[in-house]
Amino acid sequence: MDRAVLEDLAAASRILVDQGVFDAAGHVSMRHPERADRFLMSRSLAPELVTADDIMEFTLDCTPHDDPSTSLGAGRKPFIERFLHGGIYQKRADVMAVAHGHSAAVIPFSLVNTPMRATYHNAAFLAAGVPVFDIRDRFGSTDIVISSAEKGAALADALADKNVLLLRAHGFVAVAPTLESAVFRAIFTEVSARVQLQAATLGGEMAALDEEEGRKADAVNLATVGRSWELWKKRVM
Repeated sequence: MDRAVLEDLAAASRILVDQGVFDAAGHVSMRHPERADRFLMSRSLAPELVTADDIMEFTLDCTPHDDPSTSLGAGRKPFIERFLHGGIYQKRADVMAVAHGHSAAVIPFSLVNTPMRATYHNAAFLAAGVPVFDIRDRFGSTDIVISSAEKGAALADALADKNVLLLRAHGFVAVAPTLESAVFRAIFTEVSARVQLQAATLGGEMAALDEEEGRKADAVNLATVGRSWELWKKRVM
């Protein structure tokens, strides 16, 4: 595998810290570029510290794959919540990258009935709707962590065909057809949440993007995400 792929995944983790989406927790993954039945994800590590050498390879059932030629996965501790990623990759063949964070601006929308809206063009992907996964519905009282294949599959069912899912009292998941666009969506999920909270304090009807506007604007964003990616990457690498 081209080492540049691993460097980009490490950069994605560090970008999400730099942009205020991740703190000492949070993780981002990508589907293996040569094997759709595997994905790549850092070992369990604070996201700001991730380097290319920390990337592990997993089968879609979230088992580390020890490859003697690359030593990816050998002897390293994986994230407990890798099942969140594996569950989505199994359910959604169109998803090439997944980001999961615990943004304080986003979490309030997982606690109340007020839906998240696409407040401006960079957040257009939210206009398709943002469901909420309440782990209690399937598993009762838990530690909230997506720590098993069953929980990962339930989360993927709740995500369905959407771009973002809120996890009640936990955080959010953003998915996308490229690593760069998954980072973009994670960042602007957090930004749009702050904009919506600010707009709500002004009162009155909120003129957020509708679903058709969101579809059109998101297509433009996906086509031009490289501009943002190169800037963000330069800041952290």
